[in-house]
Amino acid sequence: MSSPAAHPSPAASAPSLTEVESHGVDRIPDAERTATPFDLFRLAFGGANTFSTCVLGAFPILFGLSYWQGLAATLLGVVAGALILCPMAVFGPVNGTNNAVSSSAHLGVHGRVVGSFLSLLTAVAFFSLSVWSSGDALVGGAHRLFGLGRADLSYAVAYALFAVLVLAVCVYGFRFMLFVNKIAVTSATALFLLGAVAFADDFDPSYAGVFTDAADPATAALFWPSFIGAALIVLSNPVSFGAFLGDWSRYIPASTPRRKVVGAAFLSQLATLLPFLFGLTTASIIADEAPEYVDPAAPDFVGGLLAISPGWFFLPVCLLALIGGMATGTTALYGTGLDFSSVFPRLSRVQATLLIGALSIAFIFAGRFGLDLVRSISTFATVIITCTTPWMVVMMLGYWTRRGWYDPEALQVFNRRQRGGRYWFAHGWNWRGMTAWWVAALLGVLFTNIPGQFVGPLGDLAHGVDIGLPVSLTAAAALFLTLLRLFPEPRAVYGPEGPRLARTVDVPVPPITGPGALSVPSATLRA
Repeated sequence: MSSPAAHPSPAASAPSLTEVESHGVDRIPDAERTATPFDLFRLAFGGANTFSTCVLGAFPILFGLSYWQGLAATLLGVVAGALILCPMAVFGPVNGTNNAVSSSAHLGVHGRVVGSFLSLLTAVAFFSLSVWSSGDALVGGAHRLFGLGRADLSYAVAYALFAVLVLAVCVYGFRFMLFVNKIAVTSATALFLLGAVAFADDFDPSYAGVFTDAADPATAALFWPSFIGAALIVLSNPVSFGAFLGDWSRYIPASTPRRKVVGAAFLSQLATLLPFLFGLTTASIIADEAPEYVDPAAPDFVGGLLAISPGWFFLPVCLLALIGGMATGTTALYGTGLDFSSVFPRLSRVQATLLIGALSIAFIFAGRFGLDLVRSISTFATVIITCTTPWMVVMMLGYWTRRGWYDPEALQVFNRRQRGGRYWFAHGWNWRGMTAWWVAALLGVLFTNIPGQFVGPLGDLAHGVDIGLPVSLTAAAALFLTLLRLFPEPRAVYGPEGPRLARTVDVPVPPITGPGALSVPSATLRA
């Protein structure tokens, strides 16, 4: 990979906010990479500093944990999730494209569609969660403030408002999304801190839950399954950004130190402790003062929050719902529209964004009014994350074994409808990475155990504890490294310094052929 060129200052090169972004998943030219690690922090934090994160933060209480037990589960989930996530930020600056395209290096030119498919499912799940929770809060707050009816029409209008605003921001692209998130980070943080004042008098950290001093052995036996389950739901939030970090970090100059990029991604998730703790704290108050809203069979965190809120906090709740819904929706939807512009080459980035947005909106309305999927979205998200995490493991171990060296032109073969190149492997598929991914994902789903919602065929082997994610993580790492040793990859996919902890085989690499390809002898591709 060639050395990065010098970069102009961001102030001198940044395009207008209202200029529709022209780049899709093609490599961003060096001169146009004007973002900074702090911009990455704001986008990743802004996308999670929202009302939907508060809903996830309430799950430890819904699972019956005490406040302190819930706090421990939340800290475990956030920190573990941040550690898993943060290495995924390096692919954007290195390759100047998104993470799904970068995955071509490890899953093959065609195998990269796995990342596109996983990002689509993740985006739909978290976009839906954002719209539903924010829309419910907006309608509930308006009902308490102005007497607005809580009929289906009100909710439909609120959902449509969020969806259209989010879609508009995503169409304009990266710069406008960054501008929205700059506002969202500051304003949402201020509103959460204001919430600490609103609920300070009602908060009692001694909330005991159902497991503290539980006399019933059957109840006591459910503690660890509930604790691990709560931590995994919290962990799903930071890990959900794994497929999307490259969408934003691709505008960071390649010369930026990797530790700054990784550090920005890690700190962005630690900062989400603010909305998580807001959700945990208010859920414990709801459980004390309005327990009917935290019934595990039919939880209603938004309704409970409005029931315990002082009157003057209704308007901040509405503002938080609006701002948070915008931030989460844009970060989830933008990357998926961006990536599917390459999966479907006839669509521009804008057209692909509109198509994915329309499908997501249809799912939101059908899931809310037709299929009643709102209570199942946490299960959906957990299963998706269980399948996405081994894909991330393959990517991160691949980066490590390749010493961070990639061929940007070979990564673009799929997008340009070409054939061949360093990452062609076996007809466009690197079966080593693909096998490690699907086997680990399948094992993770088989061992998943979400009480009352989804239990895999092997989910009870750990006495009710959900070990799906740890199993998928471990299996992906062990299997991928083993396959790299037993079945060496071509020497050409590694850089001048050679592989780390892997063997290679010196075989010819097919030249890149197809639209716009330059004929390159295979002997040249050996180096």
